[in-house]
Amino acid sequence: MWSDLFTGRLKTEIPLALKCLCNGLMDAGSSLVELDLSDNALGPNGMNGIRDFLRSSCCYTLQELRLNNNGLGPDGGKMLADDLLSCHESSIAAGRPLALRVFVSGRGRLEDEGAIALSKVFRKMQSLEEVVMPQNGINHRGVAALAEALVLSRNLRHLNLSDNTFTEKGSIAMAKAVSSLKKLEVINFEDCLVRTEGAKLLADSVKGNHRKLKVLKLGGNEIRTPGALAVAEAMANKEELEVIDLNANQLGDGGIDMVRSMMEGIGRLDQLASLSEDEGTEDEDDEECDENDSEVEPEDIEDGEEFSNCGLEIKGLGLTPRPSEVKQSSLEDAMSTMKL
Repeated sequence: MWSDLFTGRLKTEIPLALKCLCNGLMDAGSSLVELDLSDNALGPNGMNGIRDFLRSSCCYTLQELRLNNNGLGPDGGKMLADDLLSCHESSIAAGRPLALRVFVSGRGRLEDEGAIALSKVFRKMQSLEEVVMPQNGINHRGVAALAEALVLSRNLRHLNLSDNTFTEKGSIAMAKAVSSLKKLEVINFEDCLVRTEGAKLLADSVKGNHRKLKVLKLGGNEIRTPGALAVAEAMANKEELEVIDLNANQLGDGGIDMVRSMMEGIGRLDQLASLSEDEGTEDEDDEECDENDSEVEPEDIEDGEEFSNCGLEIKGLGLTPRPSEVKQSSLEDAMSTMKL
């Protein structure tokens, strides 16, 4: 347990200190079960201090790996993935296959590259029961890669990917995975930009099964009333449900009343978390722009691919805001900005 160990140290000192600690464990022939290096500013450079150790026979027995708030970045994430893959391969050859049960790496800036690299490890091990990777800047490519890998860990009970960015593509992939992970007890997808359609997909994925589900967190996802109602309805057969969190979405007062009525009707009102931070209003014009239109990132647009945005129109070779979307400045405003 080496969490919060390094405070105010130079980044050149941390790898050396970690090497000394790890060398002692290797010299002693340790068989490690848990490694916790959370809340240390490792970064990619700090990873160099534990690489040999992670590849050694000391980690063949590793069950819990906690690297929360380490700032590994994409490069550090890829280094970690390479080391775990190497350990897994050598442990199989030794007849003692690495079988991680708990993997924690939140607030690590892993991004898509780090998540995709780690998904290859998860795909190989297929032993995970708890995965906690919040606030890593993971977008739909990384989310989809994780979904395809985690679906192979049939004993997964706890999944926390909060504060990453699913959007429609990531939501589709994750809902497909969740539908097969019937032992899930905790699902935390807060602040993941799931939106209404994503909420409907996730609701469908847990509706018929997942009888052991205890916690479902979908707060802060721009979900509107139809999506929230679908999620609420899916809780009808969840006898062990403790919390369903739909706060900070876009329901409005009417939507909140409908969700509460739905939860009361299925006997789950006490499990509904507070909706006091709802961001919806009664007079929202849902038809003005499709709620599933998201900001399109340049890397997501391929040649010949069509995409829609109700606030843009094509003029010549560029995209220009439609006249109705542009705020008209008064003559006085224009004159005040001129430099004579």
